[in-house]
Amino acid sequence: MDVLIVLATSIAYIYSCVVLIVAMAERASQSPVTFFDTPPMLFVFIALGRWLEHVAKSKTSEALAKLMSLQATDATVVTLGPGHSIISEEQVVVELVQRGDIVKVVPGGKFPVDGKVIEGSSMADESLITGEPMPVSKKVGSLVIAGSINAHGALLVEATHVGADTTLSQIVKLVEEAQTSKAPIQQFADRLSGYFVPFIVIVSVLTLVAWLVVGFVDFDIVKANFPGYNQNISKAEVIVRFAFQASITVLSIACPCSLGLATPTAVMVGTGVGAQNGILIKGGEPLEMAHKIGVVMFDKTGTITHGVPRVTRVLVLWEMARMPLRKILVVVGTAEASSEHPLGMAVAKHCKEELGCDVLGYCQDFQAVPGCGISCRVSNVEHLLQQQSEERFLLPGATTDESSLLSVAEAPSAGERNSYSVLIGNREWMRRNGHHIGADVDAAMSSHESKGQTAILVAIDGVLCAMLAIADTVKAESALAVHTLGSMGIEVVMITGDNRRTAKAIAAQVGIRKVFAEVLPSHKVAKVQELQEQGFRVAMVGDGVNDSPALARADVGIAIGTGTDVAIEAADIVLIRNDLLDVVASIELSKKTVRRIRINFVFALIYNLLGIPIAAGVFMPVGLVLQPWMGSAAMAASSVSVVLSSLLLRLYKKTSAEKYEGRARGQMSSLRSSQISTHLGLDGRRRSPALPTRAQLEQRGQGPSIKPVQGQNRHSLRDHPTDKDFVV
Repeated sequence: MDVLIVLATSIAYIYSCVVLIVAMAERASQSPVTFFDTPPMLFVFIALGRWLEHVAKSKTSEALAKLMSLQATDATVVTLGPGHSIISEEQVVVELVQRGDIVKVVPGGKFPVDGKVIEGSSMADESLITGEPMPVSKKVGSLVIAGSINAHGALLVEATHVGADTTLSQIVKLVEEAQTSKAPIQQFADRLSGYFVPFIVIVSVLTLVAWLVVGFVDFDIVKANFPGYNQNISKAEVIVRFAFQASITVLSIACPCSLGLATPTAVMVGTGVGAQNGILIKGGEPLEMAHKIGVVMFDKTGTITHGVPRVTRVLVLWEMARMPLRKILVVVGTAEASSEHPLGMAVAKHCKEELGCDVLGYCQDFQAVPGCGISCRVSNVEHLLQQQSEERFLLPGATTDESSLLSVAEAPSAGERNSYSVLIGNREWMRRNGHHIGADVDAAMSSHESKGQTAILVAIDGVLCAMLAIADTVKAESALAVHTLGSMGIEVVMITGDNRRTAKAIAAQVGIRKVFAEVLPSHKVAKVQELQEQGFRVAMVGDGVNDSPALARADVGIAIGTGTDVAIEAADIVLIRNDLLDVVASIELSKKTVRRIRINFVFALIYNLLGIPIAAGVFMPVGLVLQPWMGSAAMAASSVSVVLSSLLLRLYKKTSAEKYEGRARGQMSSLRSSQISTHLGLDGRRRSPALPTRAQLEQRGQGPSIKPVQGQNRHSLRDHPTDKDFVV
């Protein structure tokens, strides 16, 4: 646009100077007709237009400014004595707070850092960060977010993330990067703008030539539309002035700027609105791509379910192992304490609660095999095994609700071993390490799996000794989110490493008709790619480390904000709240943003398609003639109108769960098993992927082998890999 402005003002000024010099040389009796008034008028209107554009554009980044204003400037760091008594307090700038410092937050104050409450209870307003309007309860152990407001109680908070690592700082950084990124649709405007200036220069020259020809052929046309015409001005001067006026007006009115503003202003507003509603969109590309999504793939654990599982049953295989429950809990709890997977953490938590201690033994040679289980060696547990206590056993015939219990006093054996080889995992993992599962154990596992629970097996020193059932409840909004996506014409599928019984049970609860079960983490990427090759735009929704490759490969990766850092890094969209309805909201926001970008393009194109012919004099027969200053005013107005159009996105309000429920009332219901299409592995055929066995791990120097005990009751079985959902 600046090139056209320079051309218009330079041509007007140079032309006027030349005409004036010629008139002076010829000692003309009258002042010549010049354009000295045109450059300053052009600059005035252009400056006015850019000021209005700047004011309007500043509104587009208002959401970012609001987020930045949440950051606290100082903090009260305290030194604690016995019983969390405060010895000293010091007011410091927030940049000096270090991880591990104890910060005091008074009622009504801002939390200066991310941290964990160690003393006190209160409510916190996190609405400007998460979009959640209701205050959140904070007590000992609760996590707080920097920038949120403390309500009524004084709190002591241990800093866990400070400076640029806080949630608020990361949000601000993501929004800043997103607002400066280009959406793919911007490429259209860039290509068009590349040809625009040469095209306008050519049109301007053609306009000049055309009116020179028309003027000398039929002077009456020019005379009738020339303002201030009188007999004292020569015919040639009138024709030349009129031709230059039309040519300069074409340069003045042409505006590639409105095309250039159509996309970035909408992206700035869209990403800002998303951030205000707890949806972080990492740039213009995912913001645009989300509206094209045809398939949404949900991971199960932590996405459709809460990801906070609990152990519902411990079945001791007494006839096979003769191993007391306390020993099993000590060994299993120690092994799973090294796991970061939700199910492994649930097992470790259960064992610690049952044993009444926070610290167990020592785990070494820990190896996690995605989709199968873990192997390790446990030691330093003698002090726990030597504590005599009354133990609880579940016999093989016990019911799944743990109602059948047996009390037995355990006496420690004199020759207790110093270390134990441990295998924990699904049927596939046990089979690959030489263990066979009896029909009764398989039936017990299947019983839990049909209820949507995960069943895993434990082998200690080569003896299959226990089965654990773990339940993870489905999120309340999962079924509503699935139904809403389906009503938008989007196919919803679930992909999990869990066995088909568990996967089918969960899918039936939330209304998903297509399930990919027993999919190893490494194969999730292949499944995403397979759907893309079929012509689908795929969104992957997950929260775990093993979801990150699929999140990166999908057209749009959506990570739950409570998930792992790796998943959040790989995703294109991050949902701050652990709410699947925000998946729907992100797609709706994308559709509204893309619609607004297209409207902006229509405004810009219509303006240029109509404005340039008017400036060139095409509509002169109907009396429509523009002066150059009018063209510059119209150009400024077009840019401002595009920015104002983008600002209309600020009116977007995320649809509430109540409205979604109202639309879905009477249409949602659980599915029957026959209504669900279940596919195993990559393509529905049963596969046995070449995963490493314990013996192979031993060859790599990652732990000793476990040999199955001879004489165990062995049965053939139908084994189905239980889950990536057990170990990552």
